Amino acid sequence: MLLRIVFRDSKFPRVETSFSRPQLRVSQAQSAFAAGNARWTNRDLDPIPLLARKWGVASLIAYWISDAFNAATWEFASSIISVGLTYKEAIAIVAISFFIMSFVIAGNGSVGAIYHVPFPVIARASWGFWGSYIPIISRVILAVFWFAIQNINGGNAVRVMIGAIWPSYLNLHNSIPEDQGITTNGMVALFIFWLAQVPFLCLHPNKLRWLFAVKSVLVPITWLAILIWAFVAEKGGGNIFKEQSASVSGSKYSWLFLANMTSVLGNYATLSVNQSDFSRYSRVSPRWQLLYIPMLPIIFTFISFIGIAASSAGQAHYNLSSIPWDPTVLMSYWPNRACRFFGGFSFALASLGVNISANSLSAANDFTALAPQFLNIRRGQLLCALLSWALVPWKILESADNFLDFMSAYAIFLGPIAAIMLFDYWIINRQRYDSLALYQPWNPTYRYECTIPGFPDHIISGFNWRAIVAFLVGVVPSLPGLINAVNPSINVGVGVHPYQFGWLLGFFSTSGVYVGLSLWFPAKETQIERAILPDEVYEENSGAAVVEGVETPYSADKESTLDIKAAGGFKSSEKVV
Repeated sequence: MLLRIVFRDSKFPRVETSFSRPQLRVSQAQSAFAAGNARWTNRDLDPIPLLARKWGVASLIAYWISDAFNAATWEFASSIISVGLTYKEAIAIVAISFFIMSFVIAGNGSVGAIYHVPFPVIARASWGFWGSYIPIISRVILAVFWFAIQNINGGNAVRVMIGAIWPSYLNLHNSIPEDQGITTNGMVALFIFWLAQVPFLCLHPNKLRWLFAVKSVLVPITWLAILIWAFVAEKGGGNIFKEQSASVSGSKYSWLFLANMTSVLGNYATLSVNQSDFSRYSRVSPRWQLLYIPMLPIIFTFISFIGIAASSAGQAHYNLSSIPWDPTVLMSYWPNRACRFFGGFSFALASLGVNISANSLSAANDFTALAPQFLNIRRGQLLCALLSWALVPWKILESADNFLDFMSAYAIFLGPIAAIMLFDYWIINRQRYDSLALYQPWNPTYRYECTIPGFPDHIISGFNWRAIVAFLVGVVPSLPGLINAVNPSINVGVGVHPYQFGWLLGFFSTSGVYVGLSLWFPAKETQIERAILPDEVYEENSGAAVVEGVETPYSADKESTLDIKAAGGFKSSEKVV
């Protein structure tokens, strides 16, 4: 349906309605960034105009509290302990990992807060227009994977909730083979959770901040209650806190320490790359991104400690042979049905919030960049939700080892990507990007033209070869270990070790190579004299008005018309007052 609001000399506008058929192509804002350029942008990829930036400091804090409180963070330390380290080492690994990651997240997030553009657009500055598809495709695959993982966590929580209301549900006949890692009642709960989150995938990111605010209050309260239960039920916290030494030593201990650190880094490696997908909505100074440096290590370490205490208390209190590192398994032992329901609800809400904030929205920006004429953020999120079923995530989470292997694989690709983007902006280009050139493939600034060696008459463009070479240097050493992780029957010998600290190796080796190549063979056309911010471009387009974040022509005429799609979009068809 279409709403037509007509402004005249009268005090109140006249509202007319009409119906329009759904379109395969998405609507396009009439902005300077999209002029003659539908192949590379649409309304959701354009810079966020001033009046559409709704996220303040409270929204940023609520976002990160919401994002941190999820089952994966709970399971960090528990998974580390299950492979032979102590709780002290697990806490140290989580704290060190997020201290390192917070600098990268703050650095790349600041770019989004300054230029108000998403990750796929920022990637064009360091990779080139066509080269940016390398980080975009790498990131979208991993974002869909992580979306699928959180679906399993959310489905398990829903299973606990249903079982608390109708205990007979837990005894539902299982018609799925045991080696698949999921039961019939688990599959039903997974589908219910997946279906329940679909409406939230249709919301604009500015509206999602209210979801994050609610989650940042309800979930921490519930988890603090679980922490209190842990120390009340078992004075001293259980057997985990009595173990003073690791069960491994020597070089095996060192490699295991690095491998687990890589797994923790891998969990939030995606946000070290695409933090700008969220910081672009910020209306406060980019300096607030520095808040992440002290905040993230504290929050994530504390949540991991809750996971340790609760898992340890659960094992001791219920005389279990193994540590219940999955919180939904722990809750299944609680005798009080109300506690099981509200505990399950907190984890379902946790999975819902993080699935939207860190996964579906990230994937949607990538899908939008790949096909901006046909996909926007809403369609991209729904596509992510559909593709998640193809990844059989219940097999990934079947054991702690599989979970750690997945997280390690997650990290080796994103470490180099984060390094290239971070150093390109802060070191190579000295904090100067041309926001308009990021949308113009014909503009020489980020065209990256070069000749093919041996073929001086052949010129290629759209690829920054320095970024590609640096990316390969950072990823290739970890590939033998990745192959061994996927198929343990393939013996790669000492080749497994680079993979065990893949994020750190990839990040620092890529940084050195990229900076070296960029200084030795500089792309001089990218080194502009001053930054061109999107607000400056919007203002230069004589008389541009922003209506709910959409750039539309402005005029002082007395009669004007604005077509507003009831589905949530805007279409500028006439002059607007």
